[in-house]
Amino acid sequence: MTPVDVDDLDAVKRKYGVPGALEACHTALVEGYVIEGHVPADLIDRLLRERPRVTGLVVPGMPAGSPGMDGPPEPYQVLAFDRSGRTTVFASR
Repeated sequence: MTPVDVDDLDAVKRKYGVPGALEACHTALVEGYVIEGHVPADLIDRLLRERPRVTGLVVPGMPAGSPGMDGPPEPYQVLAFDRSGRTTVFASR
């Protein structure tokens, strides 16, 4: 993966269909999927194995215990989303 710094991350999120209500602090493109926020690596691996018909995965906000976040873990959901903004729960942690 090659990191690319951009001046207008909001434009990137819009271009790749990240719903406004689900935007988080990080956006990545991985093999045609959008990864938004602190999505665990094992779930990205699962996404790439299963290849569901979704735009990508998102962890809204910055929940404690998600990858890269300190503090006592709190339950959170990893959502799959499509271009229409529809979401489904991909996994719960």
